[in-house]
Amino acid sequence: MKLDELISVITNQTGSAVNQSMLAESLGVTRQTISNRIKNESEVTVSELEKVEQYFNFKLYRVTDALSADVIYIDYYTDVFASCGTGSIVFSSEKSKLPIAESMISGYSKSKLYSMINATGNSMSPTIEHGDKLIVEHWSGDQIQDNKIYVFCYNGEFFVKRLSKNIDEIIIKSDNPEYRVRTIEKSAFDDLILVGKIVGIIKNLA
Repeated sequence: MKLDELISVITNQTGSAVNQSMLAESLGVTRQTISNRIKNESEVTVSELEKVEQYFNFKLYRVTDALSADVIYIDYYTDVFASCGTGSIVFSSEKSKLPIAESMISGYSKSKLYSMINATGNSMSPTIEHGDKLIVEHWSGDQIQDNKIYVFCYNGEFFVKRLSKNIDEIIIKSDNPEYRVRTIEKSAFDDLILVGKIVGIIKNLA
């Protein structure tokens, strides 16, 4: 990971704007040093990442582990999705790139498209808590896999639920027992728009 990418990651994870001076202070160097290293596209070392984690008091989503693994950059949508139209999903324009180790993605494939969204609410607790980040494998026409967690749009609203499909209905389940099981009848299948399957969960450490 390069220094300018690190600044972007810290800003996205903490929700606070981070500049070169703050990064320099966290690493115990001058701002000019940081500026020069950014110009030279200098890579961040493991020890430097550890200093950053300690200074800003949060974990960089296992980026230190990812340094020794294959890393991909996926789109992170901070406000989930902008809208759900008839038959199509319009993603938010507010996005950034985050580094993710391939090992964090269940069944990773280079032929698949991935993105990350924020979880809201408690309907999938304890599996998914409010504030967790969800890695989504975009749907490409595959059959629904029973009891897997999906992101989908139904009647203009977005949901993160477990889905199972029978011949004449789709069963929608929450992991939180306070929420009842719901179904979508076959006649309403066309109103269900699958966004993708959850293939990774990054727990909120706050």
